[in-house]
Amino acid sequence: MPLYETVAKGAKNSSNYSLYFKNNCGNVISPMHDIPLFANKEKTVYNMVVEVPRWTNAKMEISLKTPMNPIKQDIKKGKLRYVANCFPHKGYIWNYGAMPQTWENPSHIEPSTGCKGDNDPIDVIEIGYRVAKRGDVMQVKVLGTIALIDEGETDWKIIAIDVNDPLASKVNDVSDVDQYFPGLLRATVEWFKIYKIPDGKPENQFAFNGDAKSAEFATSIIAETHKFWQSLINQTNVATPAIACQNLTNANSEYVVGKDVAAKFLNDAPDGGEVEEVVDTVDTWHFIHLK
Repeated sequence: MPLYETVAKGAKNSSNYSLYFKNNCGNVISPMHDIPLFANKEKTVYNMVVEVPRWTNAKMEISLKTPMNPIKQDIKKGKLRYVANCFPHKGYIWNYGAMPQTWENPSHIEPSTGCKGDNDPIDVIEIGYRVAKRGDVMQVKVLGTIALIDEGETDWKIIAIDVNDPLASKVNDVSDVDQYFPGLLRATVEWFKIYKIPDGKPENQFAFNGDAKSAEFATSIIAETHKFWQSLINQTNVATPAIACQNLTNANSEYVVGKDVAAKFLNDAPDGGEVEEVVDTVDTWHFIHLK
């Protein structure tokens, strides 16, 4: 029996669409605050919440402003946001999501990058063969990280693999990624550099010249962002950000709510919604050539 399930509210392809999470007791939970960081701490296996399945374009993310933090589609200029296809890439080129119980603190200047955090849970790219479903909670092994500098903010991208993937036992660090997934790290950096260019934004920049850092380094960054999340959920020395911290399981948090209150957030979420036509330009190839 799976540990988590999802419940959709609102019409797909509308701003009302949201994907809520329940635990195996049927209680509504927050995927950011109630799903543990570790699936197995002794074996250093982490949980990953899948926001965007591989090959898809809809920019879905854990909603930080909505109580119980459902997955919702990002909105740009009043329209649902889709990531462009930058040749030869189709949508996202890996399963993309976030690690629960992490937070990149915007008040913290990361010494290794010289930039503050981006106020989000830490991002994960999962490189295994299986195309996940939106809302899947995967158990992953951390292999390394790259450090995107997004509009002056540190935006870590943790590289990971599903522990059930056939290659999981063979890959333990970024050097193994180059061996068993040749070209993927280079394509990953290229993807992040160019994916916003079709929207009129400049090429993204990276710390460390775009080189991937080791699994050990990535693990230290995750541990740091977990501590920042603990300060967030307990509001310890945190200038309160606009993040919904309602949760079901963190006893020391002033934002802990009862299961009936959590269920009400789901029940009160809007149904229906004005459905936007997915225009064919979402499938357009964009040919981006970096200098």
